[in-house]
Amino acid sequence: MTVVHHSHLVLGGARSGKSRYALDQAGPAGFVAFLATARAVDADMAARIAGHRAERPARWSTIEVPLEVGAECRRAVRSHDLIVIDCVTIWVANLMERGDEDVAVLAAADDLVKLMRERLATLVIVSNEVGDGVHPPTPLGRRFRDLLGSVNQRLAAAADRVTLMVAGIPVIVKDTPLPTSPDARPPEAP
Repeated sequence: MTVVHHSHLVLGGARSGKSRYALDQAGPAGFVAFLATARAVDADMAARIAGHRAERPARWSTIEVPLEVGAECRRAVRSHDLIVIDCVTIWVANLMERGDEDVAVLAAADDLVKLMRERLATLVIVSNEVGDGVHPPTPLGRRFRDLLGSVNQRLAAAADRVTLMVAGIPVIVKDTPLPTSPDARPPEAP
């Protein structure tokens, strides 16, 4: 049976079950790479990273990539059937912290979109939906919310499937029929 790779964006609020659901999507996939964007900047984050690491099967490749997600993902598709990226929210924050301008962050997101459309491996991408929360009181907070919203929109437009996690319940937002052949390419988004 021929495998047709696809892309799946998993969105949700904090502690909504995004990561657990993304891990479950791997199912019996053979070679899985987990691209982790978080850095252990304090004890709390180190504990969260350790907890997430313990949830993943030992046979998976874990690649810590706080900044160059697109380039690392492109390398990973050469030897993995499925790639989980967790998470875009931290990745965007890392790029902003590095000093990247919005246009550079959006270009990095567009590189990931291009890879999604190439269907070289199945991609499961996790991100936070931050637009439903409180209006950020600072200019930096508003910039982050707006930029992450723009990145999420780009990823959602390219994704074959988009799932919104609500209190641990997956709500399918988009479910595009997959092509029947791995050589078929989805139409370009307008």
